Amino acid sequence: MKIYVGNLAFGVTDTDLNTAFAAFGNVESAAIIADKFSGESKGFGFVEMPNNSEADAAMKALNGSGLKGRNMKVNQAQPKSDRPAQRRPRY
Repeated sequence: MKIYVGNLAFGVTDTDLNTAFAAFGNVESAAIIADKFSGESKGFGFVEMPNNSEADAAMKALNGSGLKGRNMKVNQAQPKSDRPAQRRPRY
């Protein structure tokens, strides 16, 4: 299951995210999304856990919990096609 993790402190690393979720089971991958120009964290990331029951337990336990001074928002990631299209302003 792919899990969205938002409201992350900018100092959180992939390893920090992996460690937080590994307490609940096997973590396939953990990645913080970075700005392509500056390389700095965008404040959110994704975690993949192969076992759905472990992933559910992690989401329930970690949603609203603190990591490096900020309370995380944790829920199941939505496929890109399910999200509404964002319109960019034309200049």
